[in-house]
Amino acid sequence: MLVGLVVLLVVFVLLFDWNQIKPTINDKVSTALNRPFEIRGDLGLDWARPEDAQGLAAWVPWPHVHAEDIRLGNPDGFDTDTMASVGRVDVWLAPLGLLGKRVSIPRISANGADATLIKQADGSDNWTFDLGGGEEAAEEDASEGSGWTVNVDEIAFDKGQVRYRDATLDADFTLVVDPLGKPVPFAQISGDDSAVEADAASVRDYVFGWKIDGSYRSEPLSGNGKIGGVLALKSETTPFPVQADVRSGNTRVQLAGTISQPLNFGGADLDVSFSGESLDALRRLTGVTLPPTPAYSTRGHLVADLDHENGSTFAYREFQGQIGDSDIAGSLSFDQTGERPKLSGELLSRQLRFADLAPLIGADSNEQKAERGEESRQPADKALPVEEFETESWAAMDADVKFTAKRIEHGESLPLTDLYTHLVLDAGEILLDPLSFGVAGGKLNTTVRLEGDKSPLVARADLHARRLQLDEIVPEVEALEGSLGQINGDASISGTGNSVAALLGGANGRLTVLIDRGAISRNLMELAGLNVGNYIVGKLFGDEQVKINCAAADIPIENGLATPNVFVFDTENAIINITGDIDFGPESLDLTITPKSKGPRLFTLRSPLYVRGTFAEPSPGVKAGPLIARGAAAIALGTVATPAAALLALVSPTSGESGQCQPVLDQIQAADAGDDS
Repeated sequence: MLVGLVVLLVVFVLLFDWNQIKPTINDKVSTALNRPFEIRGDLGLDWARPEDAQGLAAWVPWPHVHAEDIRLGNPDGFDTDTMASVGRVDVWLAPLGLLGKRVSIPRISANGADATLIKQADGSDNWTFDLGGGEEAAEEDASEGSGWTVNVDEIAFDKGQVRYRDATLDADFTLVVDPLGKPVPFAQISGDDSAVEADAASVRDYVFGWKIDGSYRSEPLSGNGKIGGVLALKSETTPFPVQADVRSGNTRVQLAGTISQPLNFGGADLDVSFSGESLDALRRLTGVTLPPTPAYSTRGHLVADLDHENGSTFAYREFQGQIGDSDIAGSLSFDQTGERPKLSGELLSRQLRFADLAPLIGADSNEQKAERGEESRQPADKALPVEEFETESWAAMDADVKFTAKRIEHGESLPLTDLYTHLVLDAGEILLDPLSFGVAGGKLNTTVRLEGDKSPLVARADLHARRLQLDEIVPEVEALEGSLGQINGDASISGTGNSVAALLGGANGRLTVLIDRGAISRNLMELAGLNVGNYIVGKLFGDEQVKINCAAADIPIENGLATPNVFVFDTENAIINITGDIDFGPESLDLTITPKSKGPRLFTLRSPLYVRGTFAEPSPGVKAGPLIARGAAAIALGTVATPAAALLALVSPTSGESGQCQPVLDQIQAADAGDDS
């Protein structure tokens, strides 16, 4: 009797038309998922003994379930009906495992998989399922425990496609995944010299290839790569292999390495290279605020620890690359665990081209913009940069970065060396302290503070130049070879405005400079590209080269207007006094250059010179007025009515010898004392 029942049961199972229960299955699954589910094609069950099974399992037939044309719909509120479809699914079940409360599935095979994942502007998505009963029921079921386990040995599928639409990222792209045919070992892609820290032997092989095409943040997106198998996705401990070569707009990202906990994206350990037309374009991909730059490329090692609740950390280690014609290397970290993201690290450049830094300080020239295909907003009649600082982006993150450059290329005749700066960005305020570099055998040391959290921007800069050697500043001038002359100077300037032009246009501060021993000539002016200086020197001295004993300038600046207290040149032939105004607001010049001969030698020029016009188009000439009275006291150095205390601090004899500026300053002080009495 029992045998008969078993036989009848087997016959029923073999002959039963499983399509009759499709409506029940469709209804139950739809109710559980709270969205439409339907098996539209054939649903069947057959039995077969597995070829590779051993022992008792080899004698017990295994059930094989197949279903065709499966559709999963979207919940209410989405503009398409279907979320996913599968042409055919095959599932094999090992029945003996049921005796131990274990659902053992040796293999799941899916063919013709197609899905559309959607995230709407309000943050809702179609891949988060409401599994009926809510969170409380789920927690209750989890606490009681059923004692059953599910184990899947293999998941296989042929070519599949996923379309991803995300309104929050302005993204719409399609990912096509295709089996490689033959697995590719991880080490074959990562290479023996890879910096990836995972043991290559512990990483699963690459199983699938993929291609992506569409758009991301309004930029074209395309790429290809390789990934591991489906089962490797669920591992909590085994790294999941990835390889990618992706382009977004003008940015290219290449990577190879591993991802931990890939279903939750718990972290990454990757060799990564970036390249593109400007670093600021990376903000769209990474969220890191970076400055505009010339074309760049860099390669390094990226380690990410992703914590979706408390914030993630990223470390880009031991990278090397190029920005324009400048090399760059170092390590950076990006920490998202604080109130604001923070970028930290150290950078090193052996050869830095100043033009590659220009966009960072708003000094981008029209030619540099044209090279990048950008339209310049710099007016032709303005010399000071009007490009505004993008202070809004400064508040998006903090930074603490140290930067060293061994050599800075700025023109052909003024090489800079040993730049070092410590940049701190905190709540929209930038502090460069110090910003120092070597130039012409001397040192420039600067502190710069830019308060981008204020509108307009508030800025202050303090600069100290010490022992700049004249013969190194202009090495092409033979007369300066071996010269003991040097430049010392101080400047303190503060202002408000959102560009360099605006800052200087209303600036306040003071500039003091001493040049001790040097030379001046038309050739020197031509070398410096100073057409006005070339004109003035030609008028004063002709074509000959004249030695300078001392040049002194003490120039206060008030609301953008610079009016010299002292601006004199004491040469071997004459004393030259410069008076007037320099107005940084309208960029205008109104200067008078008055010479006084020394000894019996007289200038052929008997009237003062002037420089008027603008910074962009200065206009020099000879004043049409009274001739200079021979020996007139008004132009004598000793009658300059101003204190010289600010200049005395800059007197710095070279090699223990007395400089030429001390006697000049003594004359100024003596004249001041005489006027006061």
